[in-house]
Amino acid sequence: MTGIRAGVCSVTFRELSPQRIIDLAADAGLAAIEWGGDVHVPPGDVVRAAEVARATVDAGLAVASYGSYFRAGTHDSLTPVLDTAQALGTDRVRIWAGHVGSDAATEADWHAVVARLHAAAAEAEEYGIGLALEFHSGTLADTAPTTMRLLDQVGSPVLSTYWQPTVGATVDTVLAEYRAVAARTSAAHVFSWWPARERLPLRARDALWTRFFAEARAAASPPRDALLEFVPGDDPALLATEAAALRDYISGSA
Repeated sequence: MTGIRAGVCSVTFRELSPQRIIDLAADAGLAAIEWGGDVHVPPGDVVRAAEVARATVDAGLAVASYGSYFRAGTHDSLTPVLDTAQALGTDRVRIWAGHVGSDAATEADWHAVVARLHAAAAEAEEYGIGLALEFHSGTLADTAPTTMRLLDQVGSPVLSTYWQPTVGATVDTVLAEYRAVAARTSAAHVFSWWPARERLPLRARDALWTRFFAEARAAASPPRDALLEFVPGDDPALLATEAAALRDYISGSA
């Protein structure tokens, strides 16, 4: 066993209720759900968070993380996000490294994001909650080198990163990016978009996912969670097939 949990992000089905997502995830044989802060569990609504947490656990699932939209370098408050994560019973919050891509960022942008991440990590540590950067375009965590620069400059064990395949990049490029951040990666968002943002089944990029999970399984510290993020056509009926593919990749039987 690798210890990597197979899960799904609730943003995959923004139009569905939390209970419907829980039912779909359980029926698909998944182990965990990352609850998003945009629709399903808004920041600051600790009553709703507790209700969603209870329903998740009652179905035999874990809350993998809280997918927040807190952006370091802005005036966003982290406190309601942490309160909500605590009510969800999770120990990890996904956050964003500002709102400017690394290719356009100034030193002032870097300073603002790093300073805010310092403060955010200190606050999160008081809650016993970790933070993880969204590895995403339009932020300072949009490449492996810039993500590592952020993690090193903040220098907090509370802060890790997610990883996901850069849209439009080749398999070799994507895997090289993962290797560069693997030691600091706590979760992976799993999807097959190709050649740009076309949402394909996971199996359409079999060469990518077979190799990625082989490397993830062999890593000194594998990501704790591999979370499906979006399915073709946002179709709930496809979750079971995608989940089966994900479990096969994780186990190495794909």
